[in-house]
Amino acid sequence: MKKTLLILAAVALGTSLAAQAKGDYEAGKAKSATCAACHGVDGISEVASFPKLAGQHRDYLYHVLKDYQSGKRKNPIMAGQVQNLSDTDMLDLAMYFSKQKGLTLKY
Repeated sequence: MKKTLLILAAVALGTSLAAQAKGDYEAGKAKSATCAACHGVDGISEVASFPKLAGQHRDYLYHVLKDYQSGKRKNPIMAGQVQNLSDTDMLDLAMYFSKQKGLTLKY
């Protein structure tokens, strides 16, 4: 009985994490206004020292935001920007910027 409950709990947790891990595009778009000051509208920065966010992989963007928030990545400006973001906020922003056209491969 305990084994069955443990398996069911693991499946439920895995399913809910997968659904949550995607983020919400429209919510991310609404939350991105602050980011535009440095990273440009739709994540396409006009300033070389500010990274372009548009087209980056969703997981990469999410983990970078988490790393700034935890202090693993050091940048006082970004640390201040992300300190009050929830996990949902970061997932939403990552989803939004990952869907923008921006990065292109040049060979």
